Amino acid sequence: MLDDNPLLDNDHRAPIIGYHRAPLSQKFGAPRQPNLVALTSVIEMLAPYDTPAAFDGLDKFSYIWVSWQFHHNYRYKNNNETSSRFRAQVRPPRLGGNQKIGVFASRSMYRPSGLGLSVVKLEQIKIVQGRVLLIVKGADMIDGTPIIDIKPYVAYSDALTQAESGFAPTAPALLEVTMTEAAVEQFAMLVSAGAPVDLNTGDASSGDAKKVAKSATVAAMVHNIQSQLIASDISIIKELIAQDPRPAYRRKEIATPFVMRYKSVDVSFQLMASEQLQITAVVTV
Repeated sequence: MLDDNPLLDNDHRAPIIGYHRAPLSQKFGAPRQPNLVALTSVIEMLAPYDTPAAFDGLDKFSYIWVSWQFHHNYRYKNNNETSSRFRAQVRPPRLGGNQKIGVFASRSMYRPSGLGLSVVKLEQIKIVQGRVLLIVKGADMIDGTPIIDIKPYVAYSDALTQAESGFAPTAPALLEVTMTEAAVEQFAMLVSAGAPVDLNTGDASSGDAKKVAKSATVAAMVHNIQSQLIASDISIIKELIAQDPRPAYRRKEIATPFVMRYKSVDVSFQLMASEQLQITAVVTV
């Protein structure tokens, strides 16, 4: 019988090989699928998996598969029998949050393995302080997500253009996003208050090149990704909100404030009577 096979472990444990470092530290606001928003983030590899030799040849691939762990759902936060029990059915936001389907017909985070799988664009492989950092774009993971494995995306076998996609045949429709004048001013002031480290040129807006070059470390790069607000972030913020991260059952609520944390700021937005989502405030956390 299968149960007698000592090689079959019902509680298999995979090593964590790295962590995802991203502008989004909370589930709310994170894209529900990869490549919906061109969000730049970093996969910080851990020893001994951060050896540059382990990534030799990966730069020839433009996309990679990333296996990762859902770490912000109740199963891993509460860690008790009630929260970790198997859920056979879930309510996908794509179906309005009311209709149930089988968990294995969904990409819900509440699955037996607690594992996620995403295809992301590999922008660059950087060796900093002898360690490997993968600069990626389009991830649907939040900050601190444990990384389990990385594999190259191979177009001829992985891209199945004739595949049927069930209840999600196309990307979800986007909502229009506007900003109040006050929010625009708040964002501009917060951007002007910072001076991000440019790890490619060794320059910063302050002009203190020597200081910047010395700080061009793994910590500096992670800081830029996680916390440093820059002017182009406003486009990413609008793209994230356009995906409508609100719970499906609350999407008809007009003038109800919602808050999305992005890098070092909280972005408040609400639905207007015109069916637009409007950013009303951008404040430091």
